[in-house]
Amino acid sequence: MLTPETLYVCYNTGMSEQPITKKKIMLVDDDKFLLDMYSLKFSKAGYEVETSDSTDIALKRIQAGYIPDILLVDIVMPGMDGIDFVEVLRKEKLIPQATIIMLTNQGTSEDIGLSQKLHVDGYIVKATTVPSEVLEQVKEICETKKK
Repeated sequence: MLTPETLYVCYNTGMSEQPITKKKIMLVDDDKFLLDMYSLKFSKAGYEVETSDSTDIALKRIQAGYIPDILLVDIVMPGMDGIDFVEVLRKEKLIPQATIIMLTNQGTSEDIGLSQKLHVDGYIVKATTVPSEVLEQVKEICETKKK
């Protein structure tokens, strides 16, 4: 039976179906152009993508039961910023197994330090990386977390 979370691959032998679960990634950024661009990049790479242009909406979606495998968060957001958003996720013990990566233009040591205190798994500066590099860095961060 097909579900949105599972992609079935039938082998030529016809003997079996083996489910392959797509990784779920949530992108949280108030820049709709970047959301669309990264959404397309990750979708083409085989990820199931959820986007949110608001930390408040993203938090409500997670509190309602959405569990991403990977969460990419911008820091500078209207309302609750990305740091506060991750802090709430940590305090409420939401998505504890998720790989959380800050994807932001903020590259100051203060912002990086605040993120490290929240035990994020990675920090990527958008201004210095093209989308294909972001995809590769996300894969590397996830592989490192598995070890």
